[in-house]
Amino acid sequence: MEGKFTLLRDTRTDGSFLVHHFLSFYLRAGCKVCFVALLQSFSHYSIVAQKLGVSLAAAKERGQLVFLEGLKSCLDLLFGEEEQPGQPSPLQFLSGSSCDLRALFEFVRVSLSATAGDSWKGPVLLVDDLSVLLSLGAAPVAVLDFIHYCRVCVCCQLKGNIVVLVHSNEDSEDEENELVVNSLCHHSDLILWAQGLATGFCKDVHGQIKIIKRLSLRQAAEQDLVQIYQYKIQDRNVTFFAPGLSAAVL
Repeated sequence: MEGKFTLLRDTRTDGSFLVHHFLSFYLRAGCKVCFVALLQSFSHYSIVAQKLGVSLAAAKERGQLVFLEGLKSCLDLLFGEEEQPGQPSPLQFLSGSSCDLRALFEFVRVSLSATAGDSWKGPVLLVDDLSVLLSLGAAPVAVLDFIHYCRVCVCCQLKGNIVVLVHSNEDSEDEENELVVNSLCHHSDLILWAQGLATGFCKDVHGQIKIIKRLSLRQAAEQDLVQIYQYKIQDRNVTFFAPGLSAAVL
């Protein structure tokens, strides 16, 4: 699949296991990955990737993985330290000098543009998680513009893929976040929506995932294809099964 926009959405649960899956999947597939990691440190992602049989440090070293450590970039900006002197921080909007996310887009564009000698397969942009940009003060329109430009660059021009995680809570009063979530759903090719169980915590079933293939995005007359599975997260993998068919139930 190339030129696809995949939205990872989570409600009343933590959908980060999907981010780890896509990160290790694309690195193993030999793709060039730009990972905008706004939620956790590099060491956190590295430890999980190690369990999944992938070394992020080695991928960085060979130029396959470009990693933006959002937490560190925020601190460097706030305390006036420049990661690379003379170059604007990708999170420049935090300094108040500009309210758009142009610097972040430039970081993505430069990271994924092919250079001489590159033998990687299609480029991939992975974002974990987009909601953090809103928490840091970016306006919804700036976040949607950023994603729009990334789609034009990565999906259309470079024939690559984008995978974005966003938190959502339908009962939430955070209207800005819900506006972004709804807009992204409208433009996604594929939505993987992790949801907590309505019945609450269960030891053998950690949640359910709704897979929505947006056929209507390609052909207006088509109905979207929706599949629902339940899942259990284990140390090194995730088990999926039809609702009510957990081994513990049977």
